[in-house]
Amino acid sequence: MNLGIQGHTAVIVGSARGIGNAIAREFAREGANVALVDREAIVTDAASAITREFSVKTSAITADATNFEAMKSAADRIASESGRVDHLVFAVGIGSGKFGFPFWNLKPSDWPRVMNVNVQGAVNVVHAFTPSFLKAKAGSILLIASVAGQMGSQTDPPYSASKAALINFMQCAAKDLAPYHVRVNALCPGMVKTELNQSIWAAWNAMQPADRKQSYDDWAGDKIRKVVPLAEWQTPEEMAAMTVYLASTHGRNITGQCVNVDGGFVMHW
Repeated sequence: MNLGIQGHTAVIVGSARGIGNAIAREFAREGANVALVDREAIVTDAASAITREFSVKTSAITADATNFEAMKSAADRIASESGRVDHLVFAVGIGSGKFGFPFWNLKPSDWPRVMNVNVQGAVNVVHAFTPSFLKAKAGSILLIASVAGQMGSQTDPPYSASKAALINFMQCAAKDLAPYHVRVNALCPGMVKTELNQSIWAAWNAMQPADRKQSYDDWAGDKIRKVVPLAEWQTPEEMAAMTVYLASTHGRNITGQCVNVDGGFVMHW
């Protein structure tokens, strides 16, 4: 399938590892040049690995999404080096690090950092890159949200609330940018083996008496069988494939949408 993005420039914020890195690799596989942005310095190694594997131009910038000035500088640098930005992906996300059921297991002080990274970080990134999209009058923006933001997941209330806010912001941005032919969507992963998913298990497991503790694989396996109709893990590569499809010419009439890659998780609820 010709996705029509060869030679485009895609910026992936939060691409040193995990889903964001898989997305950067998928864009490169389809012939797009990629700019990797992450607060972790290993983003440079991630970009180098993509350069070695794919014949595309890559760049790496170490910057924190919660710092608006840093995001503006990154946007200016990428636009200057590439000429334009065609696609933007926000793939940054953290949890509270605690198991939130019931919600009073957490404290109000557990909320601000999650909201700052997951919501304000996205706002900073989209604000920083919007001038490039307005100038080009074309492009796509994708925010990585979560099925948790659609169903009030009790596992980590700050995380769920932040993803719900992210979905709402996506819809606002999609309406505002539609006259400029810029599409904005949210991708909602289900159960994916990531560091964040493992941290949820670790927080839950720490609260259990000795006779109820489970390994990560057993805990996740039980959860998948209970809440995912297709009863399978979802993978970073599947998130990447959908992301690139939404960015492509095939997705030209898709905007303001939450696209779930979740094995039927939300349908179950």
